[in-house]
Amino acid sequence: MNSPAQTSPTVPEPPEQIGIAVVGAGYWGPNLARNFLASTNTDLRWIVDLDLDRARKVAGGHNGVSVTSSLEEVLADPGVHAIAIATPPATHLPLAMQALEAGRHVLVEKPLATRAADGEILVREAERRGLVLMCDHTFCYTPAVRTISALVRSGDLGDIQYVDSIRVNLGLVQSDVDVFWDLAPHDLSILDHILPEGVRPVAVSAHGADPINSGQACVGYLTMPLSNGAIAHVTVNWLSPSKIRQMVIAGSKKMVVWDDMKPSQRISIVDSGVELQELDDLDDKTRLRVDYRIGDMLVPALREGGEALATMVDEFAASIREGRAPLTDGWSGVRILRLLEAAKVSLRSNGALITIEES
Repeated sequence: MNSPAQTSPTVPEPPEQIGIAVVGAGYWGPNLARNFLASTNTDLRWIVDLDLDRARKVAGGHNGVSVTSSLEEVLADPGVHAIAIATPPATHLPLAMQALEAGRHVLVEKPLATRAADGEILVREAERRGLVLMCDHTFCYTPAVRTISALVRSGDLGDIQYVDSIRVNLGLVQSDVDVFWDLAPHDLSILDHILPEGVRPVAVSAHGADPINSGQACVGYLTMPLSNGAIAHVTVNWLSPSKIRQMVIAGSKKMVVWDDMKPSQRISIVDSGVELQELDDLDDKTRLRVDYRIGDMLVPALREGGEALATMVDEFAASIREGRAPLTDGWSGVRILRLLEAAKVSLRSNGALITIEES
């Protein structure tokens, strides 16, 4: 489902180590900086933040890592080949565009932008300049999700019949975004990543509630018909007493259960399902018989080996060196934004089914 990156002779050949600047030293920036520092494929050169003390804390006194509050200063450094943006979503468009116009590859924390139209602007600008634009959909780089994707695409599960995802916990209630924009991008990016080629959500129905009067939906449900006739459902909740991270992917042959709260058994492949057989009764009227298949369960060993963010960082560097689209390219970020925008419209329309617009 990824779109091919366009290459351009005007983009200089990247070195073995990609020079990186992290913009934003708040919640996610330190995680990016730590992984860029640890990777042999990247050279962290700058931390950018309006709060220089916070930037210095993230830099941690590492030799060769400078701090500044000026993106212009960073873009004047020829040793910086790529910018990683971990700032509030409203700043993603101007910061990413500034970096692209300066000829830098760009990694953007989710969401790619605050509107699908803005995300498309960034993608087309990156394509025009032959630059990599990548969205940090970290869960797509976990061993569990990569295993699920391989199972789906191999055909081992058969035709996808439904996907049911639950992501709930107690807190963190936010004032600037609702629970859909906070939690659902994780599940939507996973869905985008694992679905077979040509299968996609075609519409969204959203229902939400704000029982604590926070001003934002704190409990939400997304229902999405898929283009192959299947259906996907996502539950998100800030008010649950239990933390649940679970997804069921049901195929016509087998089913997969992913439970991220069970480190020893994250993935279970279940050889179970429902089959219908047509029977003729004595009056030659067609009836259906339901057969339930209960088979074995397999728990595959996953190669955990380090955090998913480290894999994402290396994928960013590799896509730059190889001049190709990353696994979670800009178009994947745009597709998630289209779903979120449709969900917002549906929420305001009492759960009406909203068709996904495509360019």
